[in-house]
Amino acid sequence: MSKKIRELQARKATLVTAMRAITDKAAAENREPTAEEIQAFDKHKADLGGIDAAIDREQTLIAAESSVSVRPGAVIEVSDNLAQDPKLGFKSFGEYAMAVKNAGVPNGSTDARFAAAPSLFSGEGSGADGGFLVPPEYARDIFTLSLETDNLLPLTDNVEIQSNAMVFPKDETTPWGTDGVRAYWQAEASSAVGTKLKLTTAALRMNKLMALTPVSDELLEDTTALGSYLPAKMAASIRWKTNEAFMFGTSVGQPGGALNSNAVVTVAKESGQATGTLLIQNIAKMIARLPTGESYGRSVWMMNNDVLPALFTLTLGNYPIYIPANDGGAKGNPYGTLMGRPIMITQHAKSFSSQGDVLLMDWNYYRTITKAGGVQMATSLHLYFDADAAAFRATFRVDGQSKIAAPISPANGSAQLSPYVQLGAR
Repeated sequence: MSKKIRELQARKATLVTAMRAITDKAAAENREPTAEEIQAFDKHKADLGGIDAAIDREQTLIAAESSVSVRPGAVIEVSDNLAQDPKLGFKSFGEYAMAVKNAGVPNGSTDARFAAAPSLFSGEGSGADGGFLVPPEYARDIFTLSLETDNLLPLTDNVEIQSNAMVFPKDETTPWGTDGVRAYWQAEASSAVGTKLKLTTAALRMNKLMALTPVSDELLEDTTALGSYLPAKMAASIRWKTNEAFMFGTSVGQPGGALNSNAVVTVAKESGQATGTLLIQNIAKMIARLPTGESYGRSVWMMNNDVLPALFTLTLGNYPIYIPANDGGAKGNPYGTLMGRPIMITQHAKSFSSQGDVLLMDWNYYRTITKAGGVQMATSLHLYFDADAAAFRATFRVDGQSKIAAPISPANGSAQLSPYVQLGAR
């Protein structure tokens, strides 16, 4: 309700109260209103009608004003909202790249869309490197592509952070161990046995992964080809190097690899097993070395593609244990499943019959941090100027390490358990 209508309603209430007072007084004295009272009542009644008419006019104006964009006399200001557009007005990555090329050639023109987003491009359109930041939508597209197919990041326990480091609590005790939180049977009237957490900390600090891709002047001319070629090349580079670090990283300037930690368990070949073979016993013993609980339900097989011929012939009695992908599961698990768990074919696994050619991994035991926003991208026309090419740079900040520092000792038996199980050389 508008302020003016509230004021009119208040005046109306005052008049109604005065009119009620006149009639109530005559009724209380058991008489008819006097001529003076009737005259005052009629005057209030006339004023009341005027207020009702004013309220009706005000409501009509409010309804009319709500149906138009501006009020009469208002100042109309028009501004470009390209700075809020994640694509900055460009229809495709190829169109953006072509605009960058045109801005960098001698006597070239700078696209007006660059100037419309000073917060993203301030200081980048000129200077020694001649660079431009890539619109965030296209950087996100490349990051999304990097998470497809055999990427390991979605399988890890990942946290996106704004800062450059994070410290996590770490508890490697087990319910059957001798330290950490433990439960005891309590005898009547006896003192309780106290236990306490045994926590350590694990610090993760961002490492910078950079992909630098030169693009020829000819490809820059073909915006359609560039839009499909460059994002895929960038994504493949990021995916490969990230996976490699998660598996075999040194922890120096890069994540610490799960298979480079002391927590790995290696299943030895069977007695008398021939070189270049894969047996059902190998697979069964690898499964038996995973931690109990949910680990097997989260695990994935990772193996080199040259393991496939031996995999296809594995049977349990008369039944095959390898199930190829059907039409419904081909997209999610194109190589099917082995003993109910998906198979990931990757060149990060070692060649057939070498140690590490077949891996069974529960990546939830591997913790990662990534910089919020994913991949940051920029481009430069000067870096490969003599080669008639532009350079596109993608920067991805990430760190990772195993949640456990050593294999898990079981409550019974001597075979240690681990979320990272590899098959030994045969």
